[in-house]
Amino acid sequence: MDPEIRMAMSRHGDVFAAADARRAGVGRTAIGARLRSGEWWRIRYGVYTTGDTWRSASSDGDGHRLECAAAVLRLGEGVTVSHASAARLHGLIVPSSADTTVRLTHPAQFRTGRGYRVTEAALPPGDVVRLGAVRATSLARTLVDCAREWGVQDGVIAMDDALADGRSTRADLTAAVLRQSHWPAIGQAARAAGLARVGAHSPHETLTRLAVGAAGLPEPVLQAAVLVGGHLVGVVDMLFDDAGVFVESDGRVKTDDPWGGRTPAEALWAEKARHDSLLDLDLRGVRVRPADLFTPWPAKAERIRALLAAGPAAGPRRFRVEQWRGGLRRAPQVPAARAACA
Repeated sequence: MDPEIRMAMSRHGDVFAAADARRAGVGRTAIGARLRSGEWWRIRYGVYTTGDTWRSASSDGDGHRLECAAAVLRLGEGVTVSHASAARLHGLIVPSSADTTVRLTHPAQFRTGRGYRVTEAALPPGDVVRLGAVRATSLARTLVDCAREWGVQDGVIAMDDALADGRSTRADLTAAVLRQSHWPAIGQAARAAGLARVGAHSPHETLTRLAVGAAGLPEPVLQAAVLVGGHLVGVVDMLFDDAGVFVESDGRVKTDDPWGGRTPAEALWAEKARHDSLLDLDLRGVRVRPADLFTPWPAKAERIRALLAAGPAAGPRRFRVEQWRGGLRRAPQVPAARAACA
């Protein structure tokens, strides 16, 4: 690769402009030939990357990062990557309903073009960070911007995910909401921030927790560790401590893609042994699958309510409960997009 092109790609986030190519001695005709051969790839008018870079990013689900970098290079440094685009760069959970338009914010202009949209909004210094070669809205600002557009449920899913990694705090979210007082749809972002909690480690756990709250049930301890002396019996997704009732939000990933190098059969056996140990302590539990949050949910909610009404088992309590690791994940999840921007 020509050193001029390599340096330009390093400056601009793996993309380069036609002007960079000309400085490297590659004219319009030669650019066309390289595009036709697949050696280079046009991302948008006048902005390119190498074919290998594009193919690698596309296969890793990282193509949007290059599209953002290309839009910033074309429009100038005055724009900041924001909204769903910033969410992707931060490695947040983005709902399937969010389109792939490159989203940008500028403090003094708005415009729409092919594949991009610029929103006019204030950008205080604390709301802007550097992700690789591009400016992007901070994590908390991004979460609040997205919740204003996505709605409460998808907003809480993204917020819970960031909280579980320890990358944001509820105080950060509250401060970001307050900085957007009177902005469009800030009420639903405030609602999402108020519902966000540390301890939901998957979208299904968040949705189960929201369903529990909507049913009028008390708030459980999330990632509740059940201990006997110094021995960890198990960690459950949710536990109503006073009643000794736990809720497990079970998806197939627990056995289809187990962690720690275990086979699905080993994961299933360990899960059964853990469940039996909890029952041996007179704890009672309910499993909630993704499908249970639809038509079967009222019956599940009533079952939980009945167990809570029955109270704890008779006799002395033989265990203690604490939130395991403060509700944080064992290790932060680092998607390809986030790693590429580090």
